Amino acid sequence: MSSRALHVAVGVIRDADNRILITQRARHVHQGGLWEFPGGKVEADESVTEALRRELREELDIEVQAASPLIKINHHYPDRHVLLDVWQVTAFSGSPRGCEGQAMRWVDSSELKAYEFPAANQPIISATLLPRYYAILEGHSREEILNRLECILSQGINLVQLRAKSLAVTDRARVYDEVSARCRAQSVTLLLNSDLWVSANHDDGLHLSSRALLAHTERPPSASWVGASCHNLAELEHALRIGVDFVVIAPVQPTRTHPEAMPLGWERLQNLIEHANLPVFALGGLTMQDLEHAIDAGAQGIAGISTFL
Repeated sequence: MSSRALHVAVGVIRDADNRILITQRARHVHQGGLWEFPGGKVEADESVTEALRRELREELDIEVQAASPLIKINHHYPDRHVLLDVWQVTAFSGSPRGCEGQAMRWVDSSELKAYEFPAANQPIISATLLPRYYAILEGHSREEILNRLECILSQGINLVQLRAKSLAVTDRARVYDEVSARCRAQSVTLLLNSDLWVSANHDDGLHLSSRALLAHTERPPSASWVGASCHNLAELEHALRIGVDFVVIAPVQPTRTHPEAMPLGWERLQNLIEHANLPVFALGGLTMQDLEHAIDAGAQGIAGISTFL
């Protein structure tokens, strides 16, 4: 972050019904009239959490009781550079009201894309919609894949990638159809790995392998969600350029499946995430118990193949 960046603490506030609070910017200010997640400038003598508590007290008359990091966004507008330090407010006291006369609304997360936000807020919307866990579905046979899917779904995972590169080519279309139907029945978002070459609508989304990512010069147009696999800064910057919704960075720790791959470790992962400006899932040698460590490093959450089995 440059010294001229405006550091802003931002809160994604959820109520008991899991609705999200958004407020409207005053017409006379920068990006006036657009909707946003509430927050404000971090003063020189404040920590981010202190600024978040103060701003939400002043703007909404609530007291933040618990919050966790969600995402950091560096964004350059034509007239300014901002760092949005976004936290998910998981507990608060009081009833929010517009103390500064601003309009406010509680909206379902599925409705967020219907509102006009500043450009810098778009990755925040993605992070708000994405869960903390991303399961990658592999297997050598139809039976193994479907059994593993049931194990994943039984844990409440609602974001799944069908990777299945070990599956026979002749079985892939059938298995995709069965997995897709099961996920739809459970309201689970399914992304198809781009290397499977299955002819399908990809209604939910597409996950680009690192090779496929570099072959694309723009975002695949038909997919609701587009994820991508990245291993270094060059791939991460390309993912950002073409406009994917999130990335998976790997490997964080040594893995049995790719013992030859040099693990990044938590420090290098954090350094990459600081350049991401996108939600990042950490992958490689991790368990569900590593979630807090991943969040502390700036990640959206954990991705894995065996992690959820």
